[in-house]
Amino acid sequence: MAIIALMERELVRKRRVIEPDEFIHGVGLGQLLGPFAVNTALFVGYRLCGTLGGLVSASAFVAPSLLLVLVLSWIYFSYHAIPALQGAVAGLGPVVIALILNAAWSMGKKAVKTWAAALLFALATAASLFRINPIYALVGAGILGLTLPAQVGGVNHSPPDTPEAKPPGNNQESGACALLWPFSLLATAGGLSLSHLFVTFFTMGLIFFGGGFVLIPVLHHTLVVRLAWLSPQEFIDGVAISNLTPGPISVLATFAGYRLRGISGALVATTALYLPAVMVMILLCREYERFKGRKATQAFLSGIAPAVIGLVLSTAIVLASGTLHSWRAFAFTAIALLLLIRWRLNPALVLGLGAIAGSIGILP
Repeated sequence: MAIIALMERELVRKRRVIEPDEFIHGVGLGQLLGPFAVNTALFVGYRLCGTLGGLVSASAFVAPSLLLVLVLSWIYFSYHAIPALQGAVAGLGPVVIALILNAAWSMGKKAVKTWAAALLFALATAASLFRINPIYALVGAGILGLTLPAQVGGVNHSPPDTPEAKPPGNNQESGACALLWPFSLLATAGGLSLSHLFVTFFTMGLIFFGGGFVLIPVLHHTLVVRLAWLSPQEFIDGVAISNLTPGPISVLATFAGYRLRGISGALVATTALYLPAVMVMILLCREYERFKGRKATQAFLSGIAPAVIGLVLSTAIVLASGTLHSWRAFAFTAIALLLLIRWRLNPALVLGLGAIAGSIGILP
């Protein structure tokens, strides 16, 4: 949202290249699927210069973060065994937990306002802790939102959904993967093919709505729990590295792709994750007038919103269980959360404090 504010200041008030109401429409449509700041950049570029302008704007927005994650991933996987760097990375873990809890708190204040919303929040949290696929929790919550719109509270405060967010199953072979799975058989000598990597991240991109923190449970379930492509520690370190960049936290896909297949894997994973959102956003840019103010959409979103918060909270709980091994780690998590909520300190500064604490041995 901070980046959205900067966009509004630069594009609407300063340069006046887009009307205020059109910009608001872009922000709203951008929340349907994928990282909404990237989608908003695509929307503005499309309104100014068509499809090519949208693609250029979105790519330029993501490029700095992608390049930075590539550099940080190379450093991490090359040197993280060195005690100094390993200590710094260890100090980032508690801050990552605090960042996720802060996101859950911020979104929860807006989304969980009724007893029905609180119930959906609790059910989604429990479902995720029992390792039920997040897709089922979100789709079920959306259906309940359609059934009980008044009780849940049909106010569009939170991450929306799209028809693509309801695939028939959670396996890699479901949905788009049913069409693409033969290509994953083209395995390389290293074991994992780029086509397999593409299929996996493209599938996750189909249910990537609500921003990067909402994607974390899906990535964790797929990459750590189901496929074991990343260890729990590598995953949380990847979240920390993604938070060090100025762009969307979804560049965690770049980190994971680099871990699996180097630079080519990083580019394939990032492209595959964003591709569904780009396709949907371009379509919406062409037809967005048709999608404003539908009551059924608002009701579905009202159910998904509290479930999303539950998934985010559950991820913080799961990651904390494998990361916070001492009272000092718990204390630093609480301090970091206080700095983020009470004093609204920049996350990069809090991550820097964590790295320093880890480097000097406060957080082993």
